[in-house]
Amino acid sequence: MKSHGIRLFILVAGAAGLMFGLMAVMPAHAATILDVLTDTQGRYTGPTVEENVVSMDTDKNGFADASEVRAFLELKHGKGYESEVLERFEASLKGASCGTPFAGASQLTN
Repeated sequence: MKSHGIRLFILVAGAAGLMFGLMAVMPAHAATILDVLTDTQGRYTGPTVEENVVSMDTDKNGFADASEVRAFLELKHGKGYESEVLERFEASLKGASCGTPFAGASQLTN
């Protein structure tokens, strides 16, 4: 169950990174980000969540872990981007965010 939450966070982080990145490169003629991500018929043309996760997955193990998400977002937005959120995410993966004995490294799946 924990891996589903981690993957959901990664997907949300990827989508947020995409949106902030698009805002920075949005053409002057586009009224909104939606204009950049859709064709003239209103169909979405931007990268899929899967494509973003594949871009983050540098070790090609099938999912993007916290360090890969951090590297991807910092590449797109600069060093230190959302560092507080990513540090909490990494701490939860290491079991450092919870003092219970069953939150140790042996429980991690990545």
